[in-house]
Amino acid sequence: MSVFAHVQQVPGDPILGLTEAYNADSRATKVNLGVGIYYDEQGRIPLLQAVRRIEEQLTAAGRPRGYLPIDGLATYTNATRELVFGKESELVAAGRVATTQTIGGSGALRVGAELLAQTLPHATVAISNPSWENHRAVFTAAGFTVVDYTYFDAASHGLDFDGMLADLARLEPGTTVLLHACCHNPTGADLTEAQWKQVAALLKERQLFPFIDMAYQGFDKGISEDGVAVRIVAEAGIDSFIIANSYSKSFSLYGERVGALSVVAADAAQTKAVQSHIKRIIRTIYSSPSTHGAALVAGVLGSSELRALWEDELGQMRNRIHALRAGLVSKLAELGAPEFAFIQQQAGMFSYSGLSREQVDRLRDEFGIYAVGTGRICVAALSQNNLDYVARAVYAVSRG
Repeated sequence: MSVFAHVQQVPGDPILGLTEAYNADSRATKVNLGVGIYYDEQGRIPLLQAVRRIEEQLTAAGRPRGYLPIDGLATYTNATRELVFGKESELVAAGRVATTQTIGGSGALRVGAELLAQTLPHATVAISNPSWENHRAVFTAAGFTVVDYTYFDAASHGLDFDGMLADLARLEPGTTVLLHACCHNPTGADLTEAQWKQVAALLKERQLFPFIDMAYQGFDKGISEDGVAVRIVAEAGIDSFIIANSYSKSFSLYGERVGALSVVAADAAQTKAVQSHIKRIIRTIYSSPSTHGAALVAGVLGSSELRALWEDELGQMRNRIHALRAGLVSKLAELGAPEFAFIQQQAGMFSYSGLSREQVDRLRDEFGIYAVGTGRICVAALSQNNLDYVARAVYAVSRG
């Protein structure tokens, strides 16, 4: 008998399965609002001009393709530290931050989870309800017990902050708390700066370990503004925490898998010891990261001219998402559905639309519009060409 005879097929990823169904749909009016990718007005993934110029330089240089160090390209990790923590960061100046290049943001989450599973007194992580589906999967695979904390209020389509604080206050000291820095996936509901300060104070008081996932820096208010959670946690006097960040969206480099893990420790000696453990974990998984994506990001961030060009291009993407949110809300209001105004108050690429699973199914079956069963839609996949069509379809299914 085959050694795999007892293996049962597991369900496929719901979002990837949605894309497969979308690709098989022959309707010319079809729209994919399920995928977490920014598309331009032509429905394409943009190639940023700042990235193109660095790529041309790399091609002309014709460098050999040797292995990177286990913790990645130094110019990339240095630039990442500055972007995440700020140029004047006291943590960085004190040598308290170990930044490691990872295989995308997912790789940063998994390496960070493995590190904490080996070092914390108990491997329990609290994630927001709801959260990105892979958060639960990654931490479970690393041996964590995963619990939820209250986050989204379906009635207001926004943050249930009182519920969040109450649940965090009940967690056992030493519990890891996974937090979305900005552009919460999937709801689009974010904390204000004042609320972040309250959360940080509670984390310190309850001796909880912050693990901040920052996959969309620059997609709401701006690079510095979207990183405020990191600075607030640092200023709260929490001596150790983790940030996972990704450049997939902000540099439109999805397939290059450009992420990073930054671990803050109490002093430089602890940081060095932690980094040695991170390198051991990586060595047993993929040994070292890839070169090209990191070289692209490092090249852009290392050039004042191209950094400014990238920030301008990122700003254009951000402003376009804001305009699409406003446009969808406006069209729905014109049709007689003003109750969707909350979409304009949410942040980032995604919106918890409030549509039920039955309504989402109708969008797919009757209109060829694909969304996640929870009602999450990717606003960044809309365009001026399909905005009216999507608004009319949403209005139709919301009215039965």
